[in-house]
Amino acid sequence: MQSVTLNNGVEMPLLGFGVYQIPAEDTERAVSKALAAGYRLLDTAAAYGNEEAVGRAIISSGIPRAELFVTTKLWVQDAPAQDNTRRAFETSLTKLGLDHLDLYLMHQPFGDVYGQWRAMEALHHEGLTKSIGVANFYPDRLIDLILNNEITPQVNQIETHPFFQRADYQHLMREHGVQIQSWGGFAEGRNDLFANPQLAEIGKEHDKSVAQVVLRWLTQRGVIAIPKSVRAERMAENIAVFDFELTDEQMAQIATLDTGSRWYQHRREATSRCRGGS
Repeated sequence: MQSVTLNNGVEMPLLGFGVYQIPAEDTERAVSKALAAGYRLLDTAAAYGNEEAVGRAIISSGIPRAELFVTTKLWVQDAPAQDNTRRAFETSLTKLGLDHLDLYLMHQPFGDVYGQWRAMEALHHEGLTKSIGVANFYPDRLIDLILNNEITPQVNQIETHPFFQRADYQHLMREHGVQIQSWGGFAEGRNDLFANPQLAEIGKEHDKSVAQVVLRWLTQRGVIAIPKSVRAERMAENIAVFDFELTDEQMAQIATLDTGSRWYQHRREATSRCRGGS
């Protein structure tokens, strides 16, 4: 497994396993299969409702805690945001059965963002989470947070896939030391992603599936990916992407698929659909 170094020196795997939209009753089994397949980065969120199941899978795996990189996310906290953010963090930590997190993300830029971030900074200073970051922050909100607070986010987890590639935004984040992480890397199969002729042809040249081409394209760009599956064979396929490399020409071909438009805008904008694909 390859990794990236965050702006605070913490090493983070470049490929992990996400549990968005996996029902709580299926999550423990899915995470156990993922850990057995070799995944060590696990990504969940308070809004997903499956943190306890992730925690049970971690405990039953017997894998040393130091070998795992566990991420969960803060949902929007009511005032006083700082106090409620700490309570939300402690609740997530208890559900996961852990004594610390590797990464804690603010799930959406809603509510008292500064208050929530100050609480997250305090949790980081206390060593309760090794890294802190954000999710679904667009450039204006990210730069505002950086300029007006002490700690620059280590990660920004955003919608990133072949039809919404975020290359310019990735460059901006790199300039400020923020690591890009993708959610929705397969665009949920929309726009016939898995039947795309360009991706299929590239896969054929490497004897790889379209899914593997997409994950290789993301990780080769330095984008952390967290594909989800409940099938052991698909998990094994998704993690087997570091034994080949896309050529410059193939990377350029994939770049032509970019529409410049997000595919999940209604989910992002409606708080009633708070899970947002991330």
